[in-house]
Amino acid sequence: MAVLPLATTTLTLTALLTALAPRYGFHRDELYFLAAGHHPAWGYDDQPPLTPLLARFSTAVFGETPAGLRVVATLAAVVIVVLATLIARELGAGGKAQTLAAVCTASSGLVLAVGHMVSTATFDLLMWLLVTWIALRLLRTRDPRCWPALGLAVGVAGQNKDLIVLLVAALLVGILTVGPRDVLRGWRPWLGALIALAIVLPNVVWQARHGWPQLTVARGISEADGTLNRTMFVPQQILFLSPLLVPVWVLGFRRLLRDPAVRWARAVAVAYAVTCAAMLAIGGKAYYALALLIVVMAAGCEPLLAWMGGHWRTRRARLVLTIGVLSATVNAVLALPLLPPRHLGIPNAVDQEQGEQVGWPALVRTVADGWAQIPADQRANAVLYAVNYGEAGALAHYGPDYGLPYPYSGHVAFYGWARPPDSATGPILLVVKESKVDRQRPYFTGCRQVGRVDNGHGVDNEEQHAVVLLCAGTAEPWSQLWPHLRKYY
Repeated sequence: MAVLPLATTTLTLTALLTALAPRYGFHRDELYFLAAGHHPAWGYDDQPPLTPLLARFSTAVFGETPAGLRVVATLAAVVIVVLATLIARELGAGGKAQTLAAVCTASSGLVLAVGHMVSTATFDLLMWLLVTWIALRLLRTRDPRCWPALGLAVGVAGQNKDLIVLLVAALLVGILTVGPRDVLRGWRPWLGALIALAIVLPNVVWQARHGWPQLTVARGISEADGTLNRTMFVPQQILFLSPLLVPVWVLGFRRLLRDPAVRWARAVAVAYAVTCAAMLAIGGKAYYALALLIVVMAAGCEPLLAWMGGHWRTRRARLVLTIGVLSATVNAVLALPLLPPRHLGIPNAVDQEQGEQVGWPALVRTVADGWAQIPADQRANAVLYAVNYGEAGALAHYGPDYGLPYPYSGHVAFYGWARPPDSATGPILLVVKESKVDRQRPYFTGCRQVGRVDNGHGVDNEEQHAVVLLCAGTAEPWSQLWPHLRKYY
């Protein structure tokens, strides 16, 4: 095991992510996780409980700040790099090839992005790599004692995202197609399955009792974004790791399919193809398949080292080093908060996640100015309502500093946490994206605009120019209106 290079790589990554963690601010998803963490449950409309639970843990220990929340994301990124290195080692990589795997993984755009902020993708990537590493160890050693560990990993992954079912299915297809099939014999695979089921069962029960809302959310994602996701699937597979890393995973595919020494691992290459086909069929997001692409990239590090001449002093090695530095620099600019906020249009052209980390305090200040226009004697029956979870999460986190009440929202899990009482007849202070104003007018009466959000940086994110409306009341009592306000996606 290349301990020293791996330690150097992970410590460098830790220092970089820790230094940049306070930059900009919370992402909209992080604000939602903070709110969900204060409403612990075995499930939520759009996800299992693991990510909100980890968000609650991180902020309880390190403080409810962007830096405090992102400690767990930084740790997850470190583990991701370690797992990629272990996978390379499992596939026969020596110390220098393991170093390549660690550096390629740590400098990839996806790992930098998920290591910077807390998201379900952060821990999904970690768990997919963990499951794949254990599966590779099982395929190589044929040791049936790997099955309980595999079941445990799959179960924990299922408490973060249901997509782990796709990975398990894809790996099974790969094993049944190209082998080695003998690892599926005996009773231990069933033991692993039972362990996984026991761990995810509480979330499955929660989903069943609440009408399977995650399926509705998934259907909404496919209907709303499916065409775009399919169109951008291949470009984003390339962009989200780095175009300059494409040769490495091309070498990885070639090795997995042709090298007799790793013939036992061909199921992973098949599993990647199956995962991609499934994502294209359902209109899923491109990054869902990238964990297996990192595995393939790790497989390509040994032949890359051979092409370099086996050491770092050759002309080819210098070329690889130059390309690696360029790739890491571009990835860091696109995935990390390095640029001044006014220049976020550059990374936003590739992925808009950085832009969603600015402007939330400005939004809350604008809402607070609108709340101040409600006469003091009417505030007992007044309601603060946010149309989407990002706005609601920002108001829940920053609102108390401005004297704002806790917000209501019909979006995803906020819908089930609280509903305004029918006695709250108004006024209603409503915050909504500018493009969604007309959709809200049938539900509220006597509305007038009292504010418009400006994040102060000119960043064109979802909430830039959101509108604050002061409404006299609701078209129906809240108990009748509430089901119409529910929004799954």
